[in-house]
Amino acid sequence: METATFGAGCFWGVEAAFRKVPGVISTSVGYMGGHFENPCYLDVLSRITGHAEVCQIQYDPEQVSYEALIDVFWRIHDPTSLNRQGADRGEQYRSIIFYHTPEQAEIAQQSKIALDRSGRYDKSIVTQIQAASAYWLATEEHQQYFEKRQAKLEAQQRQ
Repeated sequence: METATFGAGCFWGVEAAFRKVPGVISTSVGYMGGHFENPCYLDVLSRITGHAEVCQIQYDPEQVSYEALIDVFWRIHDPTSLNRQGADRGEQYRSIIFYHTPEQAEIAQQSKIALDRSGRYDKSIVTQIQAASAYWLATEEHQQYFEKRQAKLEAQQRQ
């Protein structure tokens, strides 16, 4: 197994997208890139910790490549939007790739350059690329949020 970590706005949607990728073994959501020990959701939301909301992925590189995961990352958000995705605003929603190996750093950099040169966007890519740091797991209620919400709605409809 290998690890990948991406921030692309609200972590619920990011996690939901990566959970659909064949070869992704598990996902979790949490916080990375800040200067505050063990932040909670409200700490990060208050914009005092410097953390990004992220999805951490455990994947089998024999089933899915890091390049394929990067491709998903680019498709699920606007990498030209600084500290904002849709209605969500603040540095916790920044576009960021946290690399775990020198190979991941190189792949991320080359991918960003290629996307910037592709003409796909009118604006420059603002995605940050940084070494992975301490990862703080979000609470259980945030894990697989959309799946839990869907299951709850289905249960309510059956009643």
